[in-house]
Amino acid sequence: MTALAHEAPEMTSGPDLDELLWQAWKAMELPEGLRAEIVEGFIEVSPTGRHSHSKVSNQLHRELTRYLDSQSSAFVVNNDINVVHGRKVWIPDAVVAPEDDDEFVTDDGLGLDARCVALIIEVVSPGHDGTQRDRVRKRRAYARAGIPLYILIDAYDGHGTISVLTGPRPDEAIYNNENRVAYGTEVTIPEGPAKGFTITEAITGPPRNA
Repeated sequence: MTALAHEAPEMTSGPDLDELLWQAWKAMELPEGLRAEIVEGFIEVSPTGRHSHSKVSNQLHRELTRYLDSQSSAFVVNNDINVVHGRKVWIPDAVVAPEDDDEFVTDDGLGLDARCVALIIEVVSPGHDGTQRDRVRKRRAYARAGIPLYILIDAYDGHGTISVLTGPRPDEAIYNNENRVAYGTEVTIPEGPAKGFTITEAITGPPRNA
């Protein structure tokens, strides 16, 4: 995974920098196959996922959509959508938000306001930039935005792990609670509109190098 910038101290972000990055991000015209996000004071440009990443993401999207439909839920699964918090923007692998989302679309129409997001799931990408972005930088960013539930499906942590993070503390950019299990162990979402949905090996695939 390639990014424009490496991780930097959080204090580099500020009102002037945030606005500068926001305007630069809106003006970007990227070639097909690339996406840009604003994460902790940087515009990060990365390629869309490789086959193994897309396979997990697509299976997750299918199964979670079926589950929400079976519950007659007012929430749906989105992917390839901009989630906006202030002058930050992310493009998670899966976002659970209200189906009737008109009131949450940003004024400029570029994405959804983070305050409507009930759940974000990231399928961790390989390489130092990819893993650090999802495990560290986005974890802080989502907690800071008050995203109530963040799940990481991480094939590059040992033989593969699933982490369920709840209880965001925006003032400290941390999650109070983490449940981390190995691939092959079923994980049930504990709260929110997707409560009861189970992430199984059918979604993640088997443990790596097992």
